[in-house]
Parts: sequence; structure tokens; C-alpha cells
Amino acid sequence: MTEIGLQLFSVREKTEKDLVGTIRKLASYGYDSLQFAGFFETPAEELRAVLEEEKVKVAGVHTGLHQLQGSELEQTLQFNETIGNDLLICPVLPKQMRGTGDDYKQTAERLNEVGEECRKAGFTFGYHNHNWEFEQYGGKTGFDLLFENTDPELVKMELDCYWASYAGHDPAEIMEKYKNRCISLHLKDMKMESGNKTSTEIGTGILDLNQFIETGKRNGVGWFIIEQEDYDRNPMDVAKDNLENLKKQLK
Repeated sequence: MTEIGLQLFSVREKTEKDLVGTIRKLASYGYDSLQFAGFFETPAEELRAVLEEEKVKVAGVHTGLHQLQGSELEQTLQFNETIGNDLLICPVLPKQMRGTGDDYKQTAERLNEVGEECRKAGFTFGYHNHNWEFEQYGGKTGFDLLFENTDPELVKMELDCYWASYAGHDPAEIMEKYKNRCISLHLKDMKMESGNKTSTEIGTGILDLNQFIETGKRNGVGWFIIEQEDYDRNPMDVAKDNLENLKKQLK
């Protein structure tokens, strides 16, 4: 089943000031799923109440590795269970965990451990890429070192199509290689501005998002997540238009 959501980092200035109000506004735009990138001290019970009231599902939560280990793990799992989330995604690795090929292999072991703890508690664990994972280390990318050295049952993939494309790799080829391991796509378009690549509204840039979407559907991707990081107008207005544009492409 195809589900559309918004990564709330796209409207981070709004969520930092008023997470609950922003959820209500996005629900009024037609968003019935949201992916979180921080809770800004909002209690879990209050968050669950507004999600239930607005009939909004949680499309995963970006969660730092430190929150999934040691003393913080139980608190993290309890919070997510309360809000009805069962998908935890590592959004970024600290530099010391991705400096060399050996670093990536050691990090893969750590991700396996985190994934096992998540699975025991009834959660799915995934990893979200940027562009730097596609640097080469002895003939392999950091991305491949991570996913070739992790258990497909323990560490899933949230493929950021923009950042993979930014690094010169084809997201469709990555999905075909890893098949149903990819459970979520981050979708944002790309434009060239003064010789630099920047993210732009869905359907207005140079990426073949239709191909990514169709390949995702064919390989069992369940979540299609809108995200945008660069703006030339109000991010909330952009989020509203991106939803309509993605719905058109999904048809």
C-alpha cells in the first residue's frame, strides 16, 4: 500500500515553535501521515492525543543512535510506543563513524546491534542516507559497505533520492539492487542554482521522480515521504503544494 507523508524537518522552524499547531495545520492541508525529526519537549500523551484527533499516522521517527542505546533506549521506545510509531530511523552518522571503509564496517556492526534491540521490542529500524555515504572506499561506497554488512532483517533502508542523485547515483538502481529492503523514500526535486544543486518543489526540477516512484512501488516501498530543505517562499505553502504535486505523480 502506498502511503504519503511529510518529514517535519521540512517545516522545522514551525515545529520548533509549535509542534502541535503545525500538525493541525498540515492535517488541514490533507496530510494524514507525518514523519518526525524531534518532539521539542512535547509530552507523548499530548502528541498522541492530537494525532488521534487529526487522524494523522506516524510515518516513522528520525532518531539519533545515542537515543537507541544504553540508558536512553527504554525511554525512546516507550515514547514511540505511546504515539503509535513502530519505525525508528537513524538520520545521520557522526563523522567518526564514517571516515574510512573500516569505520563503515564497524558502524554496520553497531547498526545490527541497534536493529536487534529494536526488533526485540517490536520496532523496525532503518538508516537514512545523505550524499557522503556514496564516497568510495577501496572500490565500494560507504553506502554499500553499510548495507552489505548489515542484516537485511535488522537494518532497513530509507533512501533519500535527492542525496543519492546529488552524489551521482541512480536511486532506481539502488532500489533494484536491494529490492524490498527499501521501506521508505525521501522525495524532493533538484534544481541548479548558480552552479549549485539545491532542493526544490516536487515536479519543478530535473529529477525523474516518476521513475523513482514506480521503481519503489515495484519493490515494495511503503512510505513516500516529502522533504525539502531549500526555499524561496513560505515552507508551509511549499509543503501544501508538494502534497498535491506528489499525489498527481503517484496517479
